[in-house]
Amino acid sequence: MSTDQELKDLVKQKYSEIALQDKETNAASCCGSGCCSTEVYNIMSDDYTQLQGYNPDADLGLGCGLPTEFAQIKPGDTVIDLGSGAGNDCFVARSQTGETGKVIGIDFTEAMIDKARANAEKLGFNNVEFRLGDIERMPVTASTADVVVSNCVLNLVPNKANVFKEVFRVLKSRGHFSISDIVLVGELPANLQQAAEMYAGCVSGAIQKEDYLGLIKQAGFESLTLQKEKQIIIPDDILSTYLSAEEIASFKQSGTGIFSVTVFARKPDCCTPGSGCC
Repeated sequence: MSTDQELKDLVKQKYSEIALQDKETNAASCCGSGCCSTEVYNIMSDDYTQLQGYNPDADLGLGCGLPTEFAQIKPGDTVIDLGSGAGNDCFVARSQTGETGKVIGIDFTEAMIDKARANAEKLGFNNVEFRLGDIERMPVTASTADVVVSNCVLNLVPNKANVFKEVFRVLKSRGHFSISDIVLVGELPANLQQAAEMYAGCVSGAIQKEDYLGLIKQAGFESLTLQKEKQIIIPDDILSTYLSAEEIASFKQSGTGIFSVTVFARKPDCCTPGSGCC
């Protein structure tokens, strides 16, 4: 079993490579990692093109939802995007915060940060910044953000509980998050669980849906709401890289599901005595 640091190093290596791939390659694979499907063009990512603030240069086709669509961002808000990639969600968020707000993207892959900063410079945005850092130890002071968003990133982090604790820390009192991620219902076949490409591909790093929601509650959040849910179908031509025909058939009959979920939750009012969040 790989250590947490080994898994992080794997993801950093893979996403440095993915930063240089085109959107079509990323969309036809699982989060841009491993082989591409010839059966299905768009495996996980949702269509951003109709959202205000969309910038095609920043869209690498790596998401599994549209968290900014559900994030209830208001003009003047400070927004943090976890795993900001080339800046796609940051630029959509900026269209909602306006010039009076601020958007901070955090990513631990230098190639992604470089790409995002170049995109922001081309757009002339002076209130969008990108910080190199680990989302388990965000380079952000406490009680900074009104809203936190993230798109298909926490499944790549070995210690998801630490991330939710950090989200809690950086949010202001009554701040909230909207996060899209991959979760499981049932157990993946062993060969999928053990495949490095499937970890970096946002699949084998996913945890059970109920455990995921439980981590959010344990971190102290309230008003937990499932905003959107859709099943992710991995096509046979990708599954066959890791599973035999018999194993694929068994997997499909097992009842195991891979789902994209978009989840909302709020940090309690820290002025309330006994809230435990001060």
